[in-house]
Amino acid sequence: MLNHCGYHGPMEEKNIASAPKRLAVANALAASLPGTSVLADRESLKPYECDGLSAYRQPPMVAAIPANETEVAAALAVARRTATPVVARGSGTGLSGGALPLADGILLSMAKFDKIVSIDAVSRTARVQPGVRNLRISEAVAHLGLYYAPDPSSQIACSIGGNVAENSGGVHCLKYGLTVHNVLKVRAMTIDGDVVDLGSEALDSPGYDLLALVTGSEGLLAITLEVTVKLLAKPEAAQVVMASFPDVESAGDAVAGVIGAGIVPAGLEMMDRLATRAVEGFVNAGYDLEAAAILLAESDGTREEVAEETARMIEVMKANGCTRVACSANDAERLRFWSGRKAAFPAVGRISPDYYCIDGSIPRRSLALVLRRTEEMSVKYGLRCANVFHAGDGNLHPLILYDANVPGELARTEAFASELLELCIEVGGTITGEHGVGIEKINQMCTQFRPGELTQFHAIKAAFDPEGLLNPGKMVPTLHRCAEYGAMRVAGGKLPFPDLPRF
Repeated sequence: MLNHCGYHGPMEEKNIASAPKRLAVANALAASLPGTSVLADRESLKPYECDGLSAYRQPPMVAAIPANETEVAAALAVARRTATPVVARGSGTGLSGGALPLADGILLSMAKFDKIVSIDAVSRTARVQPGVRNLRISEAVAHLGLYYAPDPSSQIACSIGGNVAENSGGVHCLKYGLTVHNVLKVRAMTIDGDVVDLGSEALDSPGYDLLALVTGSEGLLAITLEVTVKLLAKPEAAQVVMASFPDVESAGDAVAGVIGAGIVPAGLEMMDRLATRAVEGFVNAGYDLEAAAILLAESDGTREEVAEETARMIEVMKANGCTRVACSANDAERLRFWSGRKAAFPAVGRISPDYYCIDGSIPRRSLALVLRRTEEMSVKYGLRCANVFHAGDGNLHPLILYDANVPGELARTEAFASELLELCIEVGGTITGEHGVGIEKINQMCTQFRPGELTQFHAIKAAFDPEGLLNPGKMVPTLHRCAEYGAMRVAGGKLPFPDLPRF
């Protein structure tokens, strides 16, 4: 029977919540995987009931934790034979519900795929399994003077497989790109159990760019088994400018000014006063707490390049209303400035029981407008909103603060988030920059894309997964759902989120 340690013998129906199919699937998995690799009792499944979007929770029917490709193939064979959907999971740090399990599905955890397979210092590449933590790659190659550029705020915990699924970025994505720009090759398994190699360690590979297609596909197309990433040489020098502004609009104008001047900083981030005050008491980053907003702008390269670029950025910022400038004096202070930005999400937990993080991208020219409209929505919905985001590439991360214990607050938060995402589309942006769609933004996909485009998305899904067993119901809405959502918008209402247990 199953207990908190895993499968230890024939399943006993009295311990299973939704008996016959759970019994059949769990027993079939247990016949092919080691006993501790199959979980089906309530307590063992609880850690898998949500990802970073913890407002929505659903325990899986059963969880499988394979340790090698043979076991992944065996789990997928059970899924095909029993017509059971599969949701792949990395570290569970995603923020869009992409790894939210299904009540009638298998949760496939890739946590045991945690090895760095090889490092090639000459070609500056590393082959890693999907369960390897993002930061661990840079740690493993630091002695070679190399590092892996994408650095999501959750890099200490998030996995490379999850980064590929969501096309994650980070504070340095402005200059060095997202995951898709830093991955050379992905080894993956289709729902049929076939292993495919997408991409190449060369500069390019023939045929359709399936590597770019699978990066950001949120587990709908294949299961990632191994990833080959690019490594970069550590720059000779780096310095962060912290610039203070009297209002968020002028900070937004300064961002546009920096980019408009032809400067591409390694990182260009914005935080408003609500965010900086939450962060400062958490990590003592040295932020200006009197400023309505601050910009963190990093320059890297040779010492001469850094000095010149920093001076140019400060000049542009002062021309756009900057009231105070502080520059990191050494690498320790530079990392301290960044530590506050990277700790922003957990820091708001000090000032609010719950928060909801939005991830939309807009043209930089619209930053001031969207920030002003966000403030108006905050008043409209009666909810505080802390703004902290990748300003350089227009990737917004508003943190809507709420209390799930107060009746109606989560519903107002959802409405606030939906209106913000619709605004991103309105100004020529998109509903996600790096968090993905998952279940969170599936309604806004109906606004972002026309029916013909959604039909093509479904065709691509069907080419890889004809039976629709991999992560169904995520990312790409049905045309029927979009018709319902359109009707609700016309009527002034809102299609509710999927019917899931709430936090």
